[in-house]
Amino acid sequence: MVCTFIAVTGISLALPGMSVAQQSNAPAGSPAATRAIDGLQLPAPAMPFGGKIDRNALQSKPFWQPRIAPPEGAPNVLLIITDDVGFGAPSTFGGVIPTPALDRIAQMGLRYTNMHSTALCSPTRAALITGRNHHSAGFGVIAEQATGYPGYDSVITKDKATIGTILKDNGYATSWFGKNHNTPSYTISMAGPFDQWPTGMGFDYFYGFNGGDTSQWTPGNLFRNTTQIYPFETQKGYNLITAMADEAIGYMQQLNTIAPQQPWLVYYAPGGTHAPHHPTKEWVDKISAMHLFDDGWNKLRDTIYANQKRLGVIPQNAELTPWPSDLLKNWDQLSADEKKMFIRQADVYGAYLAYTDHEIGRVIQAVEDMGKLDNTLIIYISGDNGSSAEGTLVGTPNEVAQFNGVDVSVADQLKYFYDIWGTEYTYNHMAVGWTWAFDTPFKWTKQIAGYFGGTKQGMAIAWPKVIADKGGLRTQFAHVIDIAPTILEAAGIREPSVVDGIAQSLMEGTSLVYTFNAANKDEPSHHRTQYFEMMGEFGLYHEGWMATTKVKRPAWVTFGNVDSDPANNAVWELYDINNDWTQTNDLAAKNPEKLKELQGLFWQEAQRYNVLPLDASVATRVVTPRPSATAGRTEFEFPGKMTGISNGVAPTILNSSYTFIADVTVPEGGGDGMIITQGGRFAGYGFYINKGKPTFDWNLLGLKNVVWEAPDALSAGKHTLVFDFKYDGLGFGTLAFNSVSGLGQSGTGIMTVDGKVAAAQKIEHTLATILAWDENMDIGSDTGTPVNDKVYHVPFAFTGTIDSLKLVVDRPQLSDADKAKLEAEMKKAAD
Repeated sequence: MVCTFIAVTGISLALPGMSVAQQSNAPAGSPAATRAIDGLQLPAPAMPFGGKIDRNALQSKPFWQPRIAPPEGAPNVLLIITDDVGFGAPSTFGGVIPTPALDRIAQMGLRYTNMHSTALCSPTRAALITGRNHHSAGFGVIAEQATGYPGYDSVITKDKATIGTILKDNGYATSWFGKNHNTPSYTISMAGPFDQWPTGMGFDYFYGFNGGDTSQWTPGNLFRNTTQIYPFETQKGYNLITAMADEAIGYMQQLNTIAPQQPWLVYYAPGGTHAPHHPTKEWVDKISAMHLFDDGWNKLRDTIYANQKRLGVIPQNAELTPWPSDLLKNWDQLSADEKKMFIRQADVYGAYLAYTDHEIGRVIQAVEDMGKLDNTLIIYISGDNGSSAEGTLVGTPNEVAQFNGVDVSVADQLKYFYDIWGTEYTYNHMAVGWTWAFDTPFKWTKQIAGYFGGTKQGMAIAWPKVIADKGGLRTQFAHVIDIAPTILEAAGIREPSVVDGIAQSLMEGTSLVYTFNAANKDEPSHHRTQYFEMMGEFGLYHEGWMATTKVKRPAWVTFGNVDSDPANNAVWELYDINNDWTQTNDLAAKNPEKLKELQGLFWQEAQRYNVLPLDASVATRVVTPRPSATAGRTEFEFPGKMTGISNGVAPTILNSSYTFIADVTVPEGGGDGMIITQGGRFAGYGFYINKGKPTFDWNLLGLKNVVWEAPDALSAGKHTLVFDFKYDGLGFGTLAFNSVSGLGQSGTGIMTVDGKVAAAQKIEHTLATILAWDENMDIGSDTGTPVNDKVYHVPFAFTGTIDSLKLVVDRPQLSDADKAKLEAEMKKAAD
């Protein structure tokens, strides 16, 4: 096999095709022997037996299969990606929030100012670990919004092996810490299947949470490998941001002790700074004392913009995009109460980013303390999309409320949540004004695919042994699909042709290794064309030009009717990015031929990468039926005790009539505890016995609890408890007619005890789309957080026996008259 090399800052790096392994110099066939592989077929076939077999062992010679080792000099890889961080938030890219760990990587390596995401979490992460576009990898949207189309089904198919699989099969130890948003939500259960979990996608070890976000104080969706764990129940002051740093450091130290010569990949993906913003009090006090946000978001933008010019992370001729006064208030238009609340929100957010970066710094320092820093390729991507606008125009103490179409007023925030903002008693997010400011100098935010406020990410790469241009800037256009090819080229590992017997599609990204050499700092980008699309917003970059569709749905509007024809209703804009870094001057009218060229190219790319069909829906897509273990079922029987049933596989009772029937045996002295619950402190329900009294409790987004409680305590012995709810709305069927009118309507609940009515009341509004997504369905006890903090503490295990537990769900069916009316309304809206 022919070896090829490239000189990078005076050091020869073996590239794909190299055959020199990190050899142990042990004799072939000995337990310590290693071998190189060409990497085209993974896993590599076993070598022929090289020993001798006679009739007995004394006359025979053993032969162990040599351990596969990466090429000589292959670096360790620390791949870091944070969450929902705008380009202008960290100090490294002009922000006011201190991020010394990111600063450190930039100072001992390179700072990339033209790196892009997909504008949303799961899609960016799928692209990152596969080297393919997000629709190619099945993640056109987040996992919880998956629909039955190849570009949107949340399945990374077997012809797209992840960077974990490729490095693992080439002799790396691989691990994943933090957020996993790339497992289909309908497979997150103890029943699996586990092939789309991190441990099934090439990562030997996983410690993190499954889903889009979680409480950092009480992460109810936390796993070690495939086992759900609840360390916060016994560890005082537990916070996942610190805990996962401890786990990663411990893992690396153990690996360094057992196999110090084995290279590793650590994929490090903390939940910060996705909502909920959960820093420790120490960090909130520290950032609050700095008064970074007291002058408001307009002046904050000016400060960040000036810093960016001073640091050179934007061109000197880059314009600051105008403040969107038609959408957002200027700071001087706010009341004193609004300013007070919003400053609190920003202080907690700033503390969360600083805290997250600090813990990342601990991980980096651990690498240095082990003597591994010199030959570790560290890639630190600041955010998987732009800053998030999902906190509403005024912020929210509970992100789950926003996705159910409910806003919480500033007055109520101040009265009930100001002092506990950021603690375990909030699932908090900030007002959009801060979001826009943290995306300085660009316009728009997370979710918006055509504008850099949604897609531009600061990135720093360091490899002390190789990159000599310390503190250098790189402005080449890049995208997250470029990271996997970069890692492979740096490691001298070939992109495989076959993995597990399945032919592989080619990676769609372009390696950035060429930028490591200072001589190439001004070389034109090797990544010439890139499409963008997210929930009906789309655009295309091509050789310095950007065509994008004008935003029709602000990113903070996630609930409601949608554009039913985003492909044909688009209004396009055109920008010369080489001379207009911030997409300020629309040239569509002046250069229609260039726009037409890019429009045509977009549709070619859309066809090529599974972008079609376009879909502009957001929150309502969460309720799409998916092939879970409970799909299509209306009757369920549960055992007397079971915990940890995730929302992705638990039966939903939202927008439906339903009946719970529980046969229980109450012990002498009275019964107490949970029968069945789903969700928790921030949205959910519980059917339980409290001080002997049967109770059904609906937690409406942490804002109100509606409770049905029997007047009398149960006597010892057997009882039948029934909660029957009749829903008044038309249900999910209205979504097929682009109408949310069937969701969140009223209903009447009746609880009976041994056939007699014990409690009855009507509830005027129900939850429309989703319960607390980081909580579970539990039977016999409660994991995570309680649905009613005033009544009980977890685990609230039932002291009696659940002899039988059934759930019958009666989902509304649209009549012909309903369909005709909805059809007419949809046509009228379209006209």
